[in-house]
Amino acid sequence: MTMNLDRDVAEIGQAARAYDERHQTIADCAWPEGVRIAVNFTADFDAMLLRRVLNEPPMQLAKGEFGGRVGIWRLIELFDSHGVKATIFTPGRICELYPQAVRAAARSGHEIGDHMWEHRVPPERELEADHLSRAVAAIERLTGHRPVGTRSWHTQSLLREHGFLYNSHNAPDVLPHYIREADGPDAMLNLPFHFAIDDAMFFNFAWLDTENAAQRMMDPEHVFEIFWAAFWQQYRQGGYLNICLHPFISGRALRIAMLDRLIARMKALPGVWFPTCAEVARHCLAHKPPRAVT
Repeated sequence: MTMNLDRDVAEIGQAARAYDERHQTIADCAWPEGVRIAVNFTADFDAMLLRRVLNEPPMQLAKGEFGGRVGIWRLIELFDSHGVKATIFTPGRICELYPQAVRAAARSGHEIGDHMWEHRVPPERELEADHLSRAVAAIERLTGHRPVGTRSWHTQSLLREHGFLYNSHNAPDVLPHYIREADGPDAMLNLPFHFAIDDAMFFNFAWLDTENAAQRMMDPEHVFEIFWAAFWQQYRQGGYLNICLHPFISGRALRIAMLDRLIARMKALPGVWFPTCAEVARHCLAHKPPRAVT
């Protein structure tokens, strides 16, 4: 029994060390002069695509469609009114369904990032490569720029083939960091977000086909305090925050009003930077590149 326990402990330790070796933290992001915190406002422009992938009922599909017809426009107007440059993670199919909205976001200087072809990554390697190529081409064709960032679980080697600089998907740290695939030599920058600052966790009823009893429809004032507390904690220590929004959720009028007050309160403090994710990525890569694997 003792021998088995010792072996298990040794195997767990070996796995932990291997996992740790794949992650490189950036202890000091060294933001530009005068900047205390970088705040990325990001929006996952899913519309009804994920609802269809999950075969959700018509009311859920209609809720997603609101994001493409109304919500995204309200978010663009909100960000533009504050001079905030957001990153809109956009599935390739959305470029076909709501091209005017995607073009408008790009014209306003917001980054259009990849969010998969139809909000899923196929398990088959060839089909995954096809999906990624189609998504990249759709975004470039519509905006005139190839995406350099993604929010997805695409294979890192495929992302590198298409010139991606960063992913914004995993959250093993609160600061930007590098992640290397278990079987790959190169690390890719990750800009972490967490469900604790994701609007869907607070406002979306019947989220991801779960039971209604598991869902929340929270008061925007309560969420304002949660988001502000997350910002204030990082502001005090000088750090990073990635706020994840969805046009079909945060595009509702009361939530837009809450975000308007939140951004205004952030802007009232000195040293708050509202860049795109691409700007943060290029800054990190230039000033804190990943260590070479020996």
